Amino acid sequence: MTVRNLNYLTAPRSVALIGASARPGSVGSTVMHNLLTGGFAGTVQLVNPKYREIDGRPCAASVAELQETPEMAVIATPSQTVPGLIGELGRKGTRAAIVLTAGLGPLTKEMLGASQPYCLRILGPNCIGFMAPPIGLNASFASRAPLSGDLAFVSQSGALITAVVDWAAGRGIGFSQVVSLGEMADVDLGDMLDHLATDRSTRAILLYVEAVTHARKFLSAARRAARLKPVIVVKSGRHAGGAHAALSHTGALAGSDAAYNAAFRRSGLLRVKTLDDLFAAAETLARVPRLGGERLAILTNGGGAGVLASDELQDFDGKLAVFESGTLGSLDRVLPSTWSRGNPVDIIGDADTARYANALHVLLGDEQSDAVLVLHCPTATVSATDAAKAVVDTIAKTSDGVRSNPVLTCWLGGAAVKDAREIFAQNKIPTFETTSEAVTGFMQLVGYARAQAELMEVPPSVATERIYDAASVARDIEKILASGRSVASAPETKSILAAYGILVNRAVFARDAADVRTIASNILSSSGACAVKIASPDISHKSDVGGVRLGLESPESAARAADEMINRIQSMHPDARIDGFTVEPMIGRPHAVEIIVGMNVDQTFGPMMLFGAGGVAVEIMRDTALALPPLDTLLARQMIAETRVARLLGGYRDRPAAKLDDLVEVLVRASDLVIAHPEIRELDINPLLVDENGVIAIDARMKLASEAASPRMPLAIRPYPSHLQQIAQIAGGGEMTVRPVRPDDEPKYVRFFAAISPRDIRLRFFAGRCSFPHTFIAHLTQIDYAREMAFVAIDNPTGELLGVSRLVLDPDLTHGEFGILVRSDMQGRGIGWQLMEVLLKYAQSEGVEEVEGIVHAENKNMLDMARQLGFASRDVEGDAALREVVWRPANMARKPTVDGVDVGSTSRGI
Repeated sequence: MTVRNLNYLTAPRSVALIGASARPGSVGSTVMHNLLTGGFAGTVQLVNPKYREIDGRPCAASVAELQETPEMAVIATPSQTVPGLIGELGRKGTRAAIVLTAGLGPLTKEMLGASQPYCLRILGPNCIGFMAPPIGLNASFASRAPLSGDLAFVSQSGALITAVVDWAAGRGIGFSQVVSLGEMADVDLGDMLDHLATDRSTRAILLYVEAVTHARKFLSAARRAARLKPVIVVKSGRHAGGAHAALSHTGALAGSDAAYNAAFRRSGLLRVKTLDDLFAAAETLARVPRLGGERLAILTNGGGAGVLASDELQDFDGKLAVFESGTLGSLDRVLPSTWSRGNPVDIIGDADTARYANALHVLLGDEQSDAVLVLHCPTATVSATDAAKAVVDTIAKTSDGVRSNPVLTCWLGGAAVKDAREIFAQNKIPTFETTSEAVTGFMQLVGYARAQAELMEVPPSVATERIYDAASVARDIEKILASGRSVASAPETKSILAAYGILVNRAVFARDAADVRTIASNILSSSGACAVKIASPDISHKSDVGGVRLGLESPESAARAADEMINRIQSMHPDARIDGFTVEPMIGRPHAVEIIVGMNVDQTFGPMMLFGAGGVAVEIMRDTALALPPLDTLLARQMIAETRVARLLGGYRDRPAAKLDDLVEVLVRASDLVIAHPEIRELDINPLLVDENGVIAIDARMKLASEAASPRMPLAIRPYPSHLQQIAQIAGGGEMTVRPVRPDDEPKYVRFFAAISPRDIRLRFFAGRCSFPHTFIAHLTQIDYAREMAFVAIDNPTGELLGVSRLVLDPDLTHGEFGILVRSDMQGRGIGWQLMEVLLKYAQSEGVEEVEGIVHAENKNMLDMARQLGFASRDVEGDAALREVVWRPANMARKPTVDGVDVGSTSRGI
């Protein structure tokens, strides 16, 4: 739904417990105890018709008898009572409820119907509740209250809530919010991510996910949250019981868990495999700031432990820091001559506290390292506690003005090192029991840093727009479906691919062996050999049944192969419908790599693109990567890099590197094809031959379905809205293109900001000076078109950015904030008016109910244009220098006869 009224759930000032009980051990009694003893400063009221008071506290018989309207209610009553209670609470003015009750079944729909007229938000049903330790709120029946901290934990499993809270308490790790989602009838993962993204008390978000229900909302919220803070997810159900039957290789390879992997990566979330990994991530995220790199220095008093940690790091493809001479010299001066003189830094088993401190001091400032892992093996020469104190003191003594690498610790042992671990926990230094846990924790930080870097990467500019013959493809698809077929033949599929600019080896259809002879004769006149393949809608993988014959060098051998093929297949599969054969020239590329490019529809995330090692053994090799469309060139390259076959494509021995740019183009074009034609349900291009000369599709297959009769699962990520592009005139002469912003527009923004005057900067950002680093511009250009839109005005002759208008929507997509900025030397030429007009028409088409902005009172031009566009204006309370302007669709104004005057600024975000 939305984040509307979630504040009443997460930070209520008053709570009513409906179903409070005096019976020890009951849910009502446990929740009451937690609410009353957690330190919550707000009002807590009890409701149960069986009692007039419980433990000396008054108890109302019904919601109607409550003396004060609770902002949030907790319901622990039988399932049949829940819908009625929700209706009563809504009428009374309550705006949030936690439904602990399980087993609602069909009553869930009735409960939601009762809540919707009041936008009363519901957490649950069938959950253990909600906890916000910073405000002392424990509205749950958990057995232990969490400590207060800055980690949020959101779980679809209530049992895991109690386990995580118990584990964290033992380590001194606290939480800002702990959320048990239950059945997610209303509040779901996307809602909580949206809420937590801007929650100031939350520094990192931990998720336990069983299933995503609203993919587009989840991914949109996840991407927004991941740009602002770490989001770590562990998902259960990584292995399916069995693969579903699929027409294509892609269908067999693109399992649901792989789709989740692709979705999490696209959103910037860091996925971990186990709860142990989640705990390791919690340990490091709670203690360590973001890494500046991936190089780890290891300090140890035991050589074996250091080597073990080094091996485990390299198992993860981690990087050991390589020390330069300066660092080695500094270590030589503080360590005995027998030290390891490398990384790991083995300070020898007889190390005392001074040796620990001196060596660590050197590594904290080493510029070739990005983090330090300190290991300790129990010895008789120094106590584990004293060694821990030495580490803590050394970190504390590091000057604020000096670069200091973050530290992780691992004190090996049991009871003898318990006090040492408590010292680290008290000083907010991550500590682990084994080298494996420590290295895992470090690699979580690395993974998060990588995910953030990928989110901020900018694809290269497109030199020329890709032009497709989409109309002919639509006609071809319609013709195939009208014939009653759901599978396009290889020649039909190749024709469709060719219309999208993908080079194919053209195949010619032959009805029988005589046709094969005639067609082969024509092909062999210009080619040294040909291939004959069976054409049957009932045979997906032709090679498996002898339905492919290659290297045929005469018309007679081709016809003979066709006869043999049909006899063999009719005996093996007598019920298979055989339409005929396809004949195509053999492609002489002996050193080419066989690749598969495909698409399948995932039941959760919709269309998924696949890339990997192709050929007949594709399902045996299982060397593939998945990604959500739409793809750009950067995402396509990342897909390729995920696979082992990428190493072959890079060239080896006497084989030159493949023409990777052409392969990237195939992935992007296939993605565009899938997006433009929702009738496509499965696609296999296999094999796609790739070498130094480029790419060519040798075989392809496509499965189709009527979009009208059976709509395809929607794209999880809203694609670039190219249909909104238009040509506009510039007053005084000139032409510009007004279109939605693209990620590759970033270089244009850099030059654009350089052309903005100091006055316009001040009016726009309410600040005298502003810096515009890559991370800032990436937020402006890499937008989510589902909840944010920016229109850029591009000068057609020069390609330069002249102005931009932006609309940022609330998660409910009904209210938004606008911003506009026009290059200072281009103001007064109608650019700002046209950008605003396009933006407001877009808002109207999307069903946005209200658009607002904050304008500096000095900005008379903007205020005048806002008035002409139908904005209402009012003072901003407490700041006479600002005005708030508000627009609603009913106020849509027509463009005046004389172009409106352009301005340099409006709201708070470009």
